[in-house]
Amino acid sequence: MLFNAMSTLFKFVVAAVFIGAVLDRMHIDANEILSEIGFTPDHIYGVIREGFDWALPHLILGAMVILPIWFIYFLFRPPRLGK
Repeated sequence: MLFNAMSTLFKFVVAAVFIGAVLDRMHIDANEILSEIGFTPDHIYGVIREGFDWALPHLILGAMVILPIWFIYFLFRPPRLGK
């Protein structure tokens, strides 16, 4: 499974570099594309930051519930024989 994920990631990186090189030869950069659709790098950073600021407290709250339940389950499950 890890090999498949790494293979997919490698293919993505190769394709992204190739596409980036083609766009660079055509004198197209990321700021130009973003401005065409009405975004700026600062706006995208702000959206990502807002998403992170929203998700982090929910992640911590969920972990505070899930981790003790998992720990209790781990303590009381029967032992695995043969492994």
